[in-house]
Amino acid sequence: MNEGSAFIATVTNDGRRVAPTTLKVHVYNTLRTAIVSGRYKPGSRLNESQLAREFNISRIPIREALSQLQEHGLVMNHERRGMFVTVLSSEDVQRINSVRIVLEAEAMKLARANMTRQIAARLTKLVEQMESPDDRGEMDSAAHDLDFHRAIWEAANNPYLSKTLDSLSTVLFAHTALEHVVTKNARWRLNHHRELLNVTLGTSKKTPEQAIIDHLSAQCESPARFSSYADRARAPATKRG
Repeated sequence: MNEGSAFIATVTNDGRRVAPTTLKVHVYNTLRTAIVSGRYKPGSRLNESQLAREFNISRIPIREALSQLQEHGLVMNHERRGMFVTVLSSEDVQRINSVRIVLEAEAMKLARANMTRQIAARLTKLVEQMESPDDRGEMDSAAHDLDFHRAIWEAANNPYLSKTLDSLSTVLFAHTALEHVVTKNARWRLNHHRELLNVTLGTSKKTPEQAIIDHLSAQCESPARFSSYADRARAPATKRG
């Protein structure tokens, strides 16, 4: 049996033994906890060899765990430099959000066109859960937030659109959550999704584009800066003759 598929026993604080887990999962959970707790700050390098020495294991399960962390947006792979805890510049965030405005507005329109009672009930339940008081951590709040958006993307019934939005947003959500953990000067807000729900259900007069811009503005300054919507806002009004 290779080390990547080896098993370790896990014991709770009260001495109860729980189901064994693969070494890769153990490494993943340990590193994830270290990242979301702020032990590894955004931008910190996660050196594969050094981590293998710290865990006293080979590099295989370390590499597998880092790959999984990358899939979840918590680490980024910089070519020829290695893996780093996710960090984005303000312009990176604005550029990603500028693309999201276009794609997510389209997803909302398609979801509205494909709306069923089941979809409406699912979206409504997710919003109600987010609006309920809860002592969530930043990563849990980010997960709840992303679940709601993914439900809209899935309702659009275009897997290519969903996949593109997911690849754009996963790293963005992780970055924002990690920034909250480090700065400790803000909480992840979950109580501003009702308008997105209303627009998607067709019960709001607001356009999907304006709804998503307003929504993104709660977490990001000038989310439309690098989109055509920002250009329209700055353009002088023209007289009609």
